[in-house]
Amino acid sequence: MENLWVLACMDERMSVDEALGIHADSGVGGGDAHLFRNAGGIVTDDAIRSAMLTINFFGTTEIVVVQHTGCGMLSANGHDLEAALRGKGIDLDNIPIDPSLPELSLDSGAFAKWIGMMDDVDKTCIKCVDQLLNHPLIPDDITISGWVWETEFRRLRAPDVNAATRAVTQATTASMGVKGDQPPRWS
Repeated sequence: MENLWVLACMDERMSVDEALGIHADSGVGGGDAHLFRNAGGIVTDDAIRSAMLTINFFGTTEIVVVQHTGCGMLSANGHDLEAALRGKGIDLDNIPIDPSLPELSLDSGAFAKWIGMMDDVDKTCIKCVDQLLNHPLIPDDITISGWVWETEFRRLRAPDVNAATRAVTQATTASMGVKGDQPPRWS
């Protein structure tokens, strides 16, 4: 498994080791995979950067995206989060995304989209896999799959866009009581 790169949510309930039957969350050294965690386990510029590096320089041949039900990225609307930050006096139209690379910036009004809140964890997982499959820095011969960890049942399943057939309680913003659609991160 040393040729595996895993993109997962940073949520402490998302046990990559338990979900995949590997030792990625282990102590220093001896892990089975390179593990990249961020809010929601979504494809971001830094996730692409990390995946590209591990594929091209460390022999990675497989990518696994693991997202989970009950994710905090389902628990609020990105527009509301943006409004709350603006309410604290933060000028989100002139914010550095990476202070060491000031040329990386967001267009005015794009902050809520950049946050990456999601409406449906299954649809987001599928979109993340598609982004990786179609990114020019990820070679076509890399195996890429996506999975959803059901925190309620502590089991892994393939993403399912049919809400009627998935046996979960918190896979969408509606199940978390959030009103309104998220800003469209994925066009």
